Amino acid sequence: MAGAISILAALALSALGLSYLFERHAERRVVSELGVFLDGIVAGLDRNADGILVVSGAPSDPRFGHPLSGLYWQVWADNAIIRSRSLWDKDLDEPAAMPADGTVAQFRLAGPGGTSLIAVGRHFTLPPRLGGDRIAAAVALDDEEIVAQRRAFTADLLPYLVVIGLFLLIAAYAQIAVGLRPLIAVRDRLSAIRQGTSRRLGREFPDEILPLAAEVDALLDAREMQLDKARTRAGDLAHGLKTPLQVLSGDVERLRQRGEKTIAEDIEQIAATMRRHVDRELVRARTAIGSATARAPIAEVIERVVNVVSRTPAGERLDCSFSVPADLAGRIDADDLAEAIGNLVENAARHARTRVMVEAEREDGHIVIRVKDDGPGIPPERLVQALARGGRLDQIGEGAGLGLAIVREIAEAWKGKLEVRTDPAGLEALFIVPDAGTPAVQSGAP
Repeated sequence: MAGAISILAALALSALGLSYLFERHAERRVVSELGVFLDGIVAGLDRNADGILVVSGAPSDPRFGHPLSGLYWQVWADNAIIRSRSLWDKDLDEPAAMPADGTVAQFRLAGPGGTSLIAVGRHFTLPPRLGGDRIAAAVALDDEEIVAQRRAFTADLLPYLVVIGLFLLIAAYAQIAVGLRPLIAVRDRLSAIRQGTSRRLGREFPDEILPLAAEVDALLDAREMQLDKARTRAGDLAHGLKTPLQVLSGDVERLRQRGEKTIAEDIEQIAATMRRHVDRELVRARTAIGSATARAPIAEVIERVVNVVSRTPAGERLDCSFSVPADLAGRIDADDLAEAIGNLVENAARHARTRVMVEAEREDGHIVIRVKDDGPGIPPERLVQALARGGRLDQIGEGAGLGLAIVREIAEAWKGKLEVRTDPAGLEALFIVPDAGTPAVQSGAP
């Protein structure tokens, strides 16, 4: 829009400038022509038989003989005024600006009917044979003729300016379209990076855009290194905090053996609360630095989780199986997915009667993972409590592990969600994350 306005403004200024230049050129041409007429009038001065000063060789332009034609001449003698027939009965005033040294001057005069005349004139001295008098002569033209020529020139010029304007607008649009195409490619690549389908911008750009792409890729490299360091620090923090808690658990057992059951239970509750907070904050720390390029093979992760749980005391008594298409991949870190699904499967195994089933499918751009068991489920009035901050499945039964609230936080950190459904047939937990593509992974059942 700004470019179009600039082009139109430039064309308008060009039209004004060209019209002004044409008017100046036409005026110079008119002045030159008037000078020729002036020389002819001066050369044609003579005296008739009665000794009266006359112009015997007046210019042949027919406008001088047509009344009020716009082209006039006049001679100011000492005792008389000689004028062209075109002036009819109107005398021109002798201009005060006419130089006395005889040089030709250009000036303006008031013409017949209030018109404005552009004129050239000079003073000169007649030769002795004509009396040697000092006289003045001028030739003038109505400047409306110049104005009319300028208008005609402008009218002829406008169509060309319109054509030039259209051409410039089309050229500007094409230039912008071609010039911004690399930036559109950069935008698309950045969108792909944000969505996780690409990791870097690359170097397939024009030389003008390449430095920008290189800087963005360098920034992404630096951010990825920072994320890796943050994950490492989170893992170190987990080991550093969980080891003292394990030692504290051993101390609790020794206190029980000594008969200090009350103190042991108090310490155990405090340790459990600390462990819960540590687990929650570690999950938050890890998911907060999640990479947009993360991709988890669903079947592979679920197979690993089910195989581990099926070997636990709770899982050995159950039929633990899974049915997952091999081409599913979620936009989530594989470790985060394993931790979330692992806790859902562990909780299901603790409460199931005979079986635990894990299924996954692609729905509307998301991966939906269903963890089902045939246990008693959660009473509907306890679902809100279980999903709330601090709620835990082990508050409803035995066992240890992350609560549903933390599993939900993992899902939400990766732009997904957790849903829990319960009915007489058992409990069904739906862990939903964005779809990330189709990695080739095999699935099966243990």
